[in-house]
Amino acid sequence: MLKKASLRTFCLFLLTVLLTIGCTDINFGNRGDALNSRKSALNEMTTSNTDRSNELHDRIEQISRAAQGRVGMTATVLETGESVSLNGNQRFPMRSVYKFPIAMAVLAQVDQGKLKLDQQIRVGASDIVQGSRILDRNSLGVELSLTELLKYMVSESDNTACDVLLRLVGEPRIVTQYLRGLSVNDIVVANTEKELGQDTAVQYRNYATPDAIVVLLRTFHEGQGLSKSSQALLRRLMTETSTGLNRIKGLLPEGTVVAHKTGTSSTVNKVTAATNDVGLVTLPNSRHLAISVFVSDSMADDTTREEVIAKVARAAWDEWSK
Repeated sequence: MLKKASLRTFCLFLLTVLLTIGCTDINFGNRGDALNSRKSALNEMTTSNTDRSNELHDRIEQISRAAQGRVGMTATVLETGESVSLNGNQRFPMRSVYKFPIAMAVLAQVDQGKLKLDQQIRVGASDIVQGSRILDRNSLGVELSLTELLKYMVSESDNTACDVLLRLVGEPRIVTQYLRGLSVNDIVVANTEKELGQDTAVQYRNYATPDAIVVLLRTFHEGQGLSKSSQALLRRLMTETSTGLNRIKGLLPEGTVVAHKTGTSSTVNKVTAATNDVGLVTLPNSRHLAISVFVSDSMADDTTREEVIAKVARAAWDEWSK
């Protein structure tokens, strides 16, 4: 009887162990299946995002062909980091795009107390650069406040105002030094507007990469290097930009807020060295798109070059405004 009872007890114990192992295997199997399922979903999401990014890149590359030149662009949603780039690490002549970092350097000196927004600066006939909107060569001169000069330089892209402000800052290389202090590389301000107008080769020394401009736009948007009041003033002046309305803003919905700065060179032997636009676009979801588009050494006409920029901006908008 004792042996039978012991045997029965042993059998029950063995059955319990087997059932426990079986259930454990099932649980581990279920956990493994769930983990594999999550990994699969993540992989599918990553693949989907990569595919969308590749499609956007390919679409922009196709748009760029109409320029009959070299196109570089970078666009980044600042809040999410989503980005697309074409020739983003190549150097492009900035032309008047360089007035954006110049304005930042001027306002940084205002923040430091070296300059004042209400100080009056005399602009004489000898200061005039071709295409000036401030005064002509027959004028005896005029006195303008620093704020007025900034508006002329940024919102109206006035070259005379630019050179006067560069003189106040010190010299062009001071702007480049300011940028390096913000850890912004691959942007070089080397010459005045007067020097740019005297020799077309000089414009290539004042260059930026599309990637670097987007870094600077992020720096500006996040309030680095400037006080809140200086940041707000420059953003307003860039939003009031009267040039290049058919570029980044060209195909965006009416009322879209765009704080931007354009740059344009002359056309020599049917080749235009620079048709540019860079800025911050406020998306419908209140996020911000930092975008830089450079069209260089192009044989296309003015309308086509501007359409390329507008279509690139619209492609980015369509991708990230959903």
